[in-house]
Amino acid sequence: MVSDLLPVAEARARILEALAPMPAETVPVSEALGRVTAQAIVARRTQPPVAVSAMDGYAVRAADVATVPATLVRVGAAPAGGGYPGTLGSGETVRIFTGGPLPDGADAIVIQEDVDASSEEDGASITVREGVKAGTYVRPAGLDFAVGDTGIAAGRRLTARDIGLTAAMNVPWVAVRRRPRVAILSTGDEIVRPGELDDPSRIVSSNAYALAAAVRAIGGEAVDLGIAPDDVGALKAMAAGARGVDMLVTTGGASVGRHDLVQQALGDDALGTDALRVGFWKIAMRPGKPLIFGRFAGVPMLGLPGNPVSTMVCATVFLKPALERMLGLDADPEPLEDAVLATALAENDRRQDYLRATSARDATGRRVVTPFARQDSSMMARLAAADCLIVRPPHDASRKAGDRVSVLPLGDGLLSL
Repeated sequence: MVSDLLPVAEARARILEALAPMPAETVPVSEALGRVTAQAIVARRTQPPVAVSAMDGYAVRAADVATVPATLVRVGAAPAGGGYPGTLGSGETVRIFTGGPLPDGADAIVIQEDVDASSEEDGASITVREGVKAGTYVRPAGLDFAVGDTGIAAGRRLTARDIGLTAAMNVPWVAVRRRPRVAILSTGDEIVRPGELDDPSRIVSSNAYALAAAVRAIGGEAVDLGIAPDDVGALKAMAAGARGVDMLVTTGGASVGRHDLVQQALGDDALGTDALRVGFWKIAMRPGKPLIFGRFAGVPMLGLPGNPVSTMVCATVFLKPALERMLGLDADPEPLEDAVLATALAENDRRQDYLRATSARDATGRRVVTPFARQDSSMMARLAAADCLIVRPPHDASRKAGDRVSVLPLGDGLLSL
């Protein structure tokens, strides 16, 4: 019966409700790229610490150059990292360079292009040809940030720009969420690793590699438990490797066929408190209906279908937000965009459909999408060629070319990583 299938949105919500952010750990700022902040990063210094020059030129009192040309006397210099120790008096100027501290008594900078200097020595006569107002080319203390300012909020994935800001704020160590460790267990007698194909009737494993790459791209650590044969004892023994990780992901064996043993093997009461406790099973979606969520050996478990396209679509819709929640990020629903159909689509049934498609911009800038004619969930080449998924809600009416549809872009998302 389809009536017992869980809607996609409800399944995702129930997964997220069962998860919590990872504990914090401290890492050096040099190793924090891509990590998610566990707490706000607060400035430990004021930048700039004092008023400094924004240009190479001469520090002046604006009142002394209100009428030009004005002749001043050079009394010293203020390089970046140095400074003039005295107080600027009437008719005096200090040679200054970008980043140099503004001398006491000065309130403006005249750029070097607007002066004529008799020499580069103290005591030289300096003729100012362009007057300036107070504050011209001066960076006041704290222009960028001050001690105690929050530079980066908690729950942010750190970019290269964030790393630069953190270092500038004099913060050498950063509190970030620990990377969730995700154990991946493939199942099936027919599965072999790439390069080990000894019988053309067998299937080269792609799911473990794709999922491991996805886990790393999202911010976790992948632990490959290997390929379990269709044997209850072997499956239980290999799944035991999930003890101590933060999530177990299985692929294959989630349906109801004679060789679909995941629930039978991992739900064996002989395992006691480690036995699989299923939260829900079967989702109203295509591809990916036979999906399991529960707990095994004390950790959350996501049982994905064995077909590779189903695996990766489910990873996009469910695994990605699950890991984002564990990382302390906002686990938002899939970011759907509007597009226009290039071809007609028949009426949808009671499952939410994810159709692989390609897209292009028309003359007006609209995104026009073309679904592949065949959507078999074993066809990975179609998934690799797609740049979006057309998302059709249950019971979606038939569509004609030119109708608007919702798409899940893949160009910048999980499946492109």
